[in-house]
Amino acid sequence: MPTRSPDEVPADRPGKTPAGRVTVHQVAALARVSTATVSRALAGTGSVTELLRRRVVDAAATLNYRPNRAARSLRIRRSLTVGVLIPDIQNFFFTGIERGLEQVLHEEGYTYLLGNSDGAAERERLYIDTLRDEGAAGFIIVPSERGNRSYRALQDSGVPIVMLDRTAPGLSVDQVNVTNQEGVRTAVRHLIQLGHRRIGYIGGPSALNVARERLAGYEQALEEAGLPMDPALVRPGDFQQAGGLAATEALLNLSPRPTAMFAANNLMTLGAFEALHRRRMVIPDDVAIVGFDDLPWATSLQPPLTAVAQPTFELGVAAAQLLLARLRDPRRPFRRVVLDTVLIVRGSCGAPRSGS
Repeated sequence: MPTRSPDEVPADRPGKTPAGRVTVHQVAALARVSTATVSRALAGTGSVTELLRRRVVDAAATLNYRPNRAARSLRIRRSLTVGVLIPDIQNFFFTGIERGLEQVLHEEGYTYLLGNSDGAAERERLYIDTLRDEGAAGFIIVPSERGNRSYRALQDSGVPIVMLDRTAPGLSVDQVNVTNQEGVRTAVRHLIQLGHRRIGYIGGPSALNVARERLAGYEQALEEAGLPMDPALVRPGDFQQAGGLAATEALLNLSPRPTAMFAANNLMTLGAFEALHRRRMVIPDDVAIVGFDDLPWATSLQPPLTAVAQPTFELGVAAAQLLLARLRDPRRPFRRVVLDTVLIVRGSCGAPRSGS
């Protein structure tokens, strides 16, 4: 007589529920296993042989079974949904982050709802209120310039928060950032070593810590090289392509104009390239360019872009891991994870100049 695994049960004919929804009992009956084995096999937890797991997966596919997430949330007494807020869904920097956090959350059985705030505090508040009312287990937020009131209300409600890329002052939350100041310092030092002495800087909104940190790196590199800080060479930007174009035009109108420029994010770098190409200027012969953010299109530019690379995927992974750790242990100390940036040298910064 054939033997049967302890997880196996006699076959039963799966019936139909009044509402027509396939249940875990039906999957268990078709797979000839217990409902507990179905749950373990589909969740990837506990000890289930590969043979039984395959039978469960095949039975679930045959019946078009979809686990009831609401029921599972009730069993474990928490939601399995995370709110994610970013300021610009069209920026490849944030989509790279999204891939990292999605991988970690998916592996742990979580899904996420994504809100694109466009950097508007009111829109961000609406997303936060809606997702909190829907019972989001926690939030991963790239904060806007004026969203602190919403963040404080969220913190006071006891919902876990991870601040990603940027910081929000005065909050006790987990954070994930990069070495913004050191990244820009390294890039500007590289330009100085190539012989550049008039280096224009296209910055971001001063209300954001990342913009202030990157400007500090520019100033530090000049100071260490004994070069004067010329306010005319520093132009504010908005982290958008149009802002980078306008700032580059202003720098090119200076006399003497800068021989090199640094743009403090990827979209403003595109704006700088656009402005230079409009004037039919040759990069790097007329003006060298270095940007912050190394993204897939960087090697497709003409010439390929020298850039400060951020580990976008790893940023998303770190943020998701911090949030899950907070959900498992709400009382643990708050952590700040800082990941390194790396200068990737390509053609846009040029060869050494005379006098270097």
